[in-house]
Amino acid sequence: MMSDMMPSESQHAPVRKSITVRASVPQAFEVFTEDCDSWWPRTHHIGSSPMRKAIIENRLGGRCYSEQIDGTECDWGQVLVWEPPHRLVFAWQIGSDWKYEPDLAKSSEVEIRFSAQPDGLTLVSLEHRHFDRAGATAGAMRAAVDSPSGWNGILGLFAARLAQRADINSISLTEHA
Repeated sequence: MMSDMMPSESQHAPVRKSITVRASVPQAFEVFTEDCDSWWPRTHHIGSSPMRKAIIENRLGGRCYSEQIDGTECDWGQVLVWEPPHRLVFAWQIGSDWKYEPDLAKSSEVEIRFSAQPDGLTLVSLEHRHFDRAGATAGAMRAAVDSPSGWNGILGLFAARLAQRADINSISLTEHA
């Protein structure tokens, strides 16, 4: 009966999402990393007080963390691969209990790739993987990030921010033409 207690293969399967955005590869990468605070939802944090700012340190080994309004900082990841402007991988150091997991061996990973498409578009492909590292709670974390308010919603906010920047830039270009 031990096999009945094992998580199903689907609980460990990677979550894959993609979105095509109207931006160059470098622009999309920059907004995803350096400007993540402008689009990351304020409701998505694990700090003890409301989030003030989301930060991804733009370097190999960089921290992924949030600054809270009470002045504290809350780590939630670490940059594992930094290949601007085409690829970013970070450890998702959040357990299914929605608390910081300091052990990288128990953390899942998120890989984001940015690929040029025709007509100035960029395909942003995201894979959240290694849920098996969470043990028995793998299914809960996978279900959360695969829900409408998970990566689907987050990538939608990212795309909206890029569209907003494009609108602002086109207004500026028009006004100065």
